Amino acid sequence: MKKDVAVPALGLVGMLRWAWTQLTSMKTALFLLLLLAVAAVPGSLFPQRSVNPEQVTIYLTNKPTAGEWLDRFQLFDVYSSVWFSAIYMLLFISLIGCILPRVKKHAKALRTPPPRTPSRLNRLPQNGTIEIQSALESGLSDAEIARQAAALLKKRGYRSEARTEGPTPSAGAERGYIREIGNLLFHISLVGLLASVGIGGAFGYNGQRVLVEGETFVNSLVSYDSFKPGTWFKEDSLDPYSVKLDKFNITFDRESTTHFGQPIDFTAEVETRRSPDAEPQKETIRVNHPLRIDGADMYLVGNGYAPVVTVRDGAGNVAFSGPVVSVPQDGMYTSLMVIKAPDAKPDQLGFQGFLLPTAMTDETGFAISGDPNAINPQLQLNSYYGNLGLDDGNPQNVYVLETDNLKELNNRNLDAGGIVLSAGQTYRLPDGKGSISFDGLKRFIGVDIAYDPSKRPVAIFAALSLLGLGISLFTARRRAWVKVKTSVDGSGREERIIEYGLLARGEDHGLESEAKELRKLLEQQWPAVERAGV
Repeated sequence: MKKDVAVPALGLVGMLRWAWTQLTSMKTALFLLLLLAVAAVPGSLFPQRSVNPEQVTIYLTNKPTAGEWLDRFQLFDVYSSVWFSAIYMLLFISLIGCILPRVKKHAKALRTPPPRTPSRLNRLPQNGTIEIQSALESGLSDAEIARQAAALLKKRGYRSEARTEGPTPSAGAERGYIREIGNLLFHISLVGLLASVGIGGAFGYNGQRVLVEGETFVNSLVSYDSFKPGTWFKEDSLDPYSVKLDKFNITFDRESTTHFGQPIDFTAEVETRRSPDAEPQKETIRVNHPLRIDGADMYLVGNGYAPVVTVRDGAGNVAFSGPVVSVPQDGMYTSLMVIKAPDAKPDQLGFQGFLLPTAMTDETGFAISGDPNAINPQLQLNSYYGNLGLDDGNPQNVYVLETDNLKELNNRNLDAGGIVLSAGQTYRLPDGKGSISFDGLKRFIGVDIAYDPSKRPVAIFAALSLLGLGISLFTARRRAWVKVKTSVDGSGREERIIEYGLLARGEDHGLESEAKELRKLLEQQWPAVERAGV
């Protein structure tokens, strides 16, 4: 009866070594890379808080049960979740663990002489022989020919070595070491790419701001309308620059019959100061041509009109005065606008309605905008009074007027009708509640400000990875040997033969042409007495 074999326990050190071996294998690295791609899929299926927190709130409201479970698994914060970060870090460690042994092995291979010369070169895929002049006629020994053959192979890009000891001198050579260097460069660049993206996410930031003509943006947290910092972002890292919007210009298509009135160019003229003491500079921002200032990029992402209005309360005091950002709803820049005047007395006032840049009526008598340019600007508003809900401290969307606790003053369905204002006009509200004036019209732009310290490293590592991939794909790994033999035939005549052979490491469709080229060089160096077929 056979006894069971007792397998010794690995122990803690053995388990750690086994786990490290499994983690740093190429199969594991490829699996983690695939897993990272799969893990990123939920980020495109579900709204993300970092991009659109309003959509996340709406999803949680509409689907409370499913939303709660999705939130528990951080599916609304995929790219900053624990499980996504774990996969990212494991991939990072696995790649490093794969690369280090290969770098060590390749460094050793670069110091290792070319492989020894095979005894039978005629068994190699590409081989041939050349009979040259005898030693007595040429004056060269076999060892000298072997050394010259090694130098000849070196000129062809091979790393060669002459072997002159023994009865049969030879030269061994190998080329294509750069193929493994390209492979290592690709993997090292991939690690650098992952590290750069991680650093960019940790120290970078992204923010948005709406700027009306004449307004100045100062690079501080309080100046942003919305701001998303990186994990290790610090407020004192913000550079103290400022950008003032002087003028915003739009060029509309006035020639095409099919796209008449569509915008074809946007240009924001700004005045920048790189520091508080710096001289102002005139610069421009255009679509796909951001303003680059102190490492940050300011992109033009939106625009519209900002009517300048003045709201007075029942006592005649100014309750609100200034430009109001309106949100374009169509290609004619028909824009939705909301005005809130919480300082009005005795009742707070609110307005909502539309700005029509070029007001006109259609065949049904409905007011529309006939052109995106401000040819005949007009405000059409409804007014409300009551509690705006701003005093309780709950945040509100500035572009939405909560009318649940408000009473209507003006509406097309009321006796007072709606408010219709052209530029320079004033409308007095019913019941002595106050007045509203349309004082003028300005333009605004929406800008996205992004600071990403990894942008340049990412570009460098991406270029290096493509370079390394190209080198590894298009560089052939080859070995070549040249052997010199001198013998005496039966008639006593001395024969000297150069024998050569080539071997590819991997698939190499150019090995045959390389053999022909090598034979040509050998024949040029030592004229053949009798040409032997390959």
